[in-house]
Amino acid sequence: MAYPDVNLKRRPFLAPIWLSFSGALALWVFAGVLGWAGWTWVTAKTTTVIVVRHAEKSLDAGSDPPLTAAGRARAEALARLFGDGHDPGHLDAIYVSPTVRSRMTAAPLAARLGMAPIEGPERDAPRLVSQLLREHAGGRVLVVGHSDTVTAIVERLSGATGLPPIADDEYGTLYVVAVPRIGRASVLRLHY
Repeated sequence: MAYPDVNLKRRPFLAPIWLSFSGALALWVFAGVLGWAGWTWVTAKTTTVIVVRHAEKSLDAGSDPPLTAAGRARAEALARLFGDGHDPGHLDAIYVSPTVRSRMTAAPLAARLGMAPIEGPERDAPRLVSQLLREHAGGRVLVVGHSDTVTAIVERLSGATGLPPIADDEYGTLYVVAVPRIGRASVLRLHY
């Protein structure tokens, strides 16, 4: 004699449990991906760094020369270019090297914006770039460097290689580097 209970299969009974578990897992993964995408969107900031060489220096004034009259005029031009602190996109910080010519180049702009320039490491591009991106993420920063440090800073910020060197008599080169939190940096070279 066969019992009717012996032929029952449990598979149809467990199917709703496995489907529920699979649906919950898929929903959990979808919520995680959606949360990560939202966090990335909200925190995706682009840091803009403007890198210039100091203005024209006096050639016969020792190891730390001041600016010439042409250099002071170029510093004023830089101040006119970036000196409106009320515009959207105004500068958040100014970094200078510890030389007189670098500080004098930034002085008119710093006075217009009412901020004190920050003295950065003079010949250490990796440390300067790390400090800029850490302390001013999503901001706009001006860096006043030297003919031998400007390209090193731009290359470190952007990952670009083979930038043309700045000649000893070239003072009007200006680099604008946009460094996004996610993605590749872009570089724009201008003359002022």
